[in-house]
Amino acid sequence: MKCIIDRRAQFSASHRYWLPELSEAENFERFGACARSPGHGHNYVLYVSMAGELDEYGMVLNLSDVKQVIKKEVTSQLDFSYLNEAWAEFQETLPTTEAIARTIWQRLSPHLPIVHIQLFEHPELWADYYGNNMEAYLTLSTHFSAAHRLARPDLSYEKNCEIYGKCARPNGHGHNYHLEVTIKGDIDPRTGMIADLVAFQKAVDDYVVEPFDHTFLNKDIPYFAEVVPTAENIAVHIRALLEQPIRDIGAQLHKIKLIESPNNSCEVYSTALETAVTQMSVREPVTAER
Repeated sequence: MKCIIDRRAQFSASHRYWLPELSEAENFERFGACARSPGHGHNYVLYVSMAGELDEYGMVLNLSDVKQVIKKEVTSQLDFSYLNEAWAEFQETLPTTEAIARTIWQRLSPHLPIVHIQLFEHPELWADYYGNNMEAYLTLSTHFSAAHRLARPDLSYEKNCEIYGKCARPNGHGHNYHLEVTIKGDIDPRTGMIADLVAFQKAVDDYVVEPFDHTFLNKDIPYFAEVVPTAENIAVHIRALLEQPIRDIGAQLHKIKLIESPNNSCEVYSTALETAVTQMSVREPVTAER
């Protein structure tokens, strides 16, 4: 039986985004405050996912052994370090979250059957790497507060209450929405970035957070005048708003995750990915006998 196991580790380190071939003005224009000397630091949290068959003791790997490998190859070298000088790889590629995740994969893969590296720079920014050459994923987490009412205008109040329950009450209710936007792209071999992080944050703020925050969605967002603002429909609309701006910064929107409350969340993937999955399903239908 095959199984995936995860091991968590952490390290504290500093880094600076600075390219010597650029002028001081160009570095600050490109990297903002991250170009300041002597750098800034993070408490990084690392998750290493490994796959394998269960052995006679009910384990994929002995986690004590895994812990020691991660410590020897990664955390003992990076903890309390200046990342730009810690590893030779970061002389060529800036130690961005996505570049660090890829380099950790390269350091650990000779020793462990890795299938996924996830690295949190802080709780609102993390990278995922799956061993696919330069391709990586970067997720930005943010939030907005808004009210909504779940009711179809073509249905009676009684019918809406039957479908949506308390959420159909006339004056609506509110949520502190938690939004995660994941982009995909190739890591630039020099900057270490999938896309300009400042531009990524600005796109999310300009197209979603600022227009949506402190609104009554049904009344203040034109799209929801006729579309019921369920978490699912909000996520779909956010996807539509962000796909082109993310393309404009040189990446591809991969996933939108909207957490309406601790009990309710939904995820939608890029329209390109949805189309590919649909086409694959049409070409290769799944049967009960397969």
